[in-house]
Parts: sequence; structure tokens; C-alpha cells
Amino acid sequence: MPLFSLSNSKCFWGTLIALSLSFIFIANSSTSQTPITTPKPCNDPYKQLNLILNPNGTVTRKNKSPQSPPSPDPTLPNLVLSKDLPINQSKGTWARIYLPRKALDQNSKLPLLIFFHGGGFIFLSAASTIFHDFCFNMANDVVAVVASIEYRLAPEHRLPAAYEDAVNALHWIKTNQVDDWLTKYVDYSNVFLMGSSAGGNIAYNAGLHVATGGDQVSNMIKGLILVQPYFGGTHRTGSELRLADNPYLSLCTNDMLWELSLPVGVDRDHEYCNPTVGDGLERLEKIVRLKWWLLVTGCGGDPLVDRQMELVRLMEKNGVRVVGHFTQGDYHGVQDSEPLKAKELYVVIKSFMSYLPAQD
Repeated sequence: MPLFSLSNSKCFWGTLIALSLSFIFIANSSTSQTPITTPKPCNDPYKQLNLILNPNGTVTRKNKSPQSPPSPDPTLPNLVLSKDLPINQSKGTWARIYLPRKALDQNSKLPLLIFFHGGGFIFLSAASTIFHDFCFNMANDVVAVVASIEYRLAPEHRLPAAYEDAVNALHWIKTNQVDDWLTKYVDYSNVFLMGSSAGGNIAYNAGLHVATGGDQVSNMIKGLILVQPYFGGTHRTGSELRLADNPYLSLCTNDMLWELSLPVGVDRDHEYCNPTVGDGLERLEKIVRLKWWLLVTGCGGDPLVDRQMELVRLMEKNGVRVVGHFTQGDYHGVQDSEPLKAKELYVVIKSFMSYLPAQD
């Protein structure tokens, strides 16, 4: 299938400008969905992820991911300063704010990226080293303030808990008049919700919530940036079947993560998982009215790529101002483990963000 790659980024963005508000898309993708009546046997996903399911419905996470502390001291030679701020102490939510050092020497305010980390809704933290490094480098390369949000994890807190935490974080950011990094350096007319994998799902659903509820928070949002967003459904797509045994996200592991994350008793055609069901189209109309822009990225080696591309098509069909950027090969979460791939993504994000003001 023909896919955009970073080597074609100049052509890509030139085409985007030429087409103005139209849709940049990957043609000839195989998104036909094939029902599976007899699931393929697979290894124990709990063993694969080193999880223990407890009788009370919680899980024991045997693998402890490395974590990194913030570094708020401006006397240290860091390219980016960072600090943690509490949002809701009773729920254990907080934000890690990243401020590029170069912002200290300029008068103009910076865009704000509100970031939600990945981990299948049940793993990791805003303090996890992989996401700390990702946000640190993104703040420096994109030249933006980044607010990485700590949200509650499933299955102890099943969806929509993470969405509620995300919306609360948006209100906290909009009304914060205390922290000088936010009040002094953030341009509140240039705010993006962003997430990778499960975080992309959170950014999308939190964005739809504030868009459809008439929430004043929606006025500060310019768009959504969904990096390999995590969506699913009861029917298998071509890429899910083709990559069923993918070592980064196998089909049975994917099913297990949704089973632990969704409300008890619902299947993967719930609106939290499948954005094409329910009142999904009606909610997209709200995004159109708000004139938000959306960037959806993905790669050919991700089992979820067909769903991501299908979502982009759905948005384009319904008048959403959306850009799809998909590359060949790679795998789900590649930007979290390969710094060069992350830097390529930062170029795409910065190009997307810098293009938009001229269009509105």
C-alpha cells in the first residue's frame, strides 16, 4: 500500500498546503473487516505481560518500569525543565510540566501539548522513563510546553475513569492561575490534546466529551494529535489478522487489555473502544463546528493500522479537518523505544502545528 514516509515530508506538507482544508490520506488500504467465529488459540497473555489477575478484579504488575524524576532547577544545564504539580490528590492524578529552556529567553508564549501516555490503560505512568524522555525531547524539538498527565489505571479504575481524569486535567489547566510556567509561557489559544496508543484513545474521547458537552474548555483546544491511537472492535481487520502474532501487540494480548479496561459486561463494540459505533458520527459533527484539526499517525507494522486509517476516512467523510500520516513498516510504540523515530515524529507534529494558524 502506498504510505507517506518522513522522507517525503516536504512533498507531504506542500500537498497539504495546496489542498488547504482537504484530506491527506493513504489510498488502497485493506480495511475490510472479517468476522472471526473461532478465535485462534494463543499463549496466556497474562504470562506474556507478567500480570497476575487477583480474585478481587485487580492485577499485580510484576514488572516495575524504570521511572525518572522531574528536574525543575534552572541552574542545571538541562535543555528542558520539568516539575510535577498535583491535580486531584484524592484520585492520585497530577501533571508533569516540561518547559523548554529557550522559553526563558523569549517574550512570545508557546503552544501547549497536553499529553496522555500509552500502556494499554493498565500499565506505566507519566513518570515512566520512556515517556519522560519522550516528552522532554518533544518539548525541546517542537518548542512547546508539554503537560504529561497522570491518570488512573484499569482494571482498578476501568474506563471511563481515565477520560474523567483527562477532562479534569483540562479544567485544571484552563483555570490554573498559580503556576508561573503555565501562566507566563503558555499560549492558551494554541492548545492540543495528544496521546500515544491508549493515550491517543484518551485524548480522542476526552476531546469528544468536552466538544459535545458545550464545555468552555473546548474553546482553548485547537486540535488533537493521535499517535498510533488504540481502538478496537469485535470484528477483525486485515492488519489484525495479518499481524495476529506480532511480538509488540499480539491479538490475544490486545483482547486481554480491552477485557481489563472496558466496563464489566460490555464487548469491544462499545464506544470507548470502537469510535464508529453509537453516536460517534453525531459527536464528530461537534468537532467540525469547533473547527478543530486532527493529526492521526500510524505505521504499516502496527496491527491497529487499519482501524486508524478507517477512523481517518470516517472523519474526512464527515467534514473533519484531518491529516493522516502513515509510514511503512515499524511497529506499535516504535517512537517510545527508538529515539530516531521519535525525532521524525516531532518533525511531523511541529509541521502540523505550525501550519494551522495560517489557516484559521
